[in-house]
Amino acid sequence: MLFEFSSQPENLAAVRAFVRQFLKTEGMAEKEGEALVLGVDEACSNIIRHAYGLGSPRPIALSCERQDDALCFRLRDFGAPVDPAQFNRRPFEQVEPGGLGLHLIDRIFDEVTYRPQPLGTELVLVKRIS
Repeated sequence: MLFEFSSQPENLAAVRAFVRQFLKTEGMAEKEGEALVLGVDEACSNIIRHAYGLGSPRPIALSCERQDDALCFRLRDFGAPVDPAQFNRRPFEQVEPGGLGLHLIDRIFDEVTYRPQPLGTELVLVKRIS
């Protein structure tokens, strides 16, 4: 399943609905799937905020697919390329609003891969299922 949208925060509700629909077609219980919805939402928020800098609307593509015993979510942006080594992760124990998105994504998904592209990045999030 493919969903293309522009990098506006108001589009995140449609992203969440799209992921929920995909998970429903895969037979995942709503309660189990909400963590995946949250993780994809956080990744999209990071693209909007960091790759595109909250600027003019730019394209984002989200594909959701089943691969044997895993669910795979691919996010493609055309913004500033990312270098995961440069991510500024605040300590998990530091109590303050914001800054936990990367921790959240890492805990929800079994694999998180950033693939630099000639323009932008492809983020691949994999969750193994039984």
